Amino acid sequence: MKNFDIENIRADFPILKREVNGKPLVYLDNGATTQKPKQVIDAIVNYYTQMNSNVHRGVHYLSQISTDAFEVTRRKAQALINAAYDHEIIITKGTTEAINIVATCYGRMFIEKNDEIIISAMEHHSNIVPWQMLCEERGCKLRVIPMNEQGELDQQAYKSMFSDRTKLVSVTYVSNALGTINPIKEMIDVAHQYEVPVFVDGAQAIQHIAVDVQELDVDFFAFSGHKMYGPTGVGVLYGKERLLNAMPPYQGGGDMIKDVTFEKTTYNDLPFKFEAGTPNIEAGICLGDAIDYINAIGLAEIQAYEEELLNYAVVRLSEVEDIRFIGTASHKSSVISFVVGDIHPYDIGVILDKLGVAVRTGHHCAQPVMEQFGIPGTVRVSLAMYNTKEEVDILTAALKRAVDMLR
Repeated sequence: MKNFDIENIRADFPILKREVNGKPLVYLDNGATTQKPKQVIDAIVNYYTQMNSNVHRGVHYLSQISTDAFEVTRRKAQALINAAYDHEIIITKGTTEAINIVATCYGRMFIEKNDEIIISAMEHHSNIVPWQMLCEERGCKLRVIPMNEQGELDQQAYKSMFSDRTKLVSVTYVSNALGTINPIKEMIDVAHQYEVPVFVDGAQAIQHIAVDVQELDVDFFAFSGHKMYGPTGVGVLYGKERLLNAMPPYQGGGDMIKDVTFEKTTYNDLPFKFEAGTPNIEAGICLGDAIDYINAIGLAEIQAYEEELLNYAVVRLSEVEDIRFIGTASHKSSVISFVVGDIHPYDIGVILDKLGVAVRTGHHCAQPVMEQFGIPGTVRVSLAMYNTKEEVDILTAALKRAVDMLR
């Protein structure tokens, strides 16, 4: 980890210097959203003070430099995931919108009554509900890959699910509730044996793991800016060119058209066909700065540091009496979910907050996961590259104190 300097990294994040309830902030809710480095914050200020203008529309200087900066981000996202073409990169509001675009546009074009869509038992609600809505509309069926007690998908069951009615697989790369890293490449290869396209929800992977969509041969891939140290309200949908070209637009409006008459509208080329209306320009531009920040450190360096930190945290938290880890897969990334005895996770979270430690409690938008484990929710610790072993020590001490108070 020669390029990884934790003190310099932490110095880039102004919010980490603040106190909460009179205690130094220990922020461990990165699975929900990450904090922003000053490089991204400065870029946001620079946009509004130096280039604020609409994109893809104006001939004047501000519009041109805003458009250029917006398109630079598209190329940075292309490079980040090694897409073949920049027009395969659709700028969205985030992963949820990306899933809805594919469910709506691909689903309505290619999925019919009694067809089947495969998802998994560990999906976030955003990778369940859009497919349920499509099933209700089209009369198709949802099939769910089962999960074992370690929080790993049953690959044999997955392989047995395919038939001539299978039209799409949509699965998460990394579980937001469990931290499980799924064997995505192998799952894609299985689906492609049946000529079934695969959508991968990469929202919990992109900030932790290097992604190469061409090596994976994935058909659709999505991620969100706010989970990778960038602004909220922006994300990326990658799709193979031939699939995106075959799909109808998601919304109608400005920028997604070539010509409009009252008789007929001719749709724009990729990527603009799927980018109706004025986008979140500031966030789109500054997502590029977040990508630059990650690249400057290096995803290999980040992953190695976070794996070491995750292992340390599991060892330290194991000291807590009656702790039960939810999700003990052999291949995990940056998430530790747990319950302690019969104490409600919410109560633990409230006391940890009083001690300056921010964690997430509840079902994490993954209620079927909680149902399988027979619990109402968990305490979730989600790590980022700016977290430290010292913060894990503070968490462990705070958790022990909280448990003592609640027994």
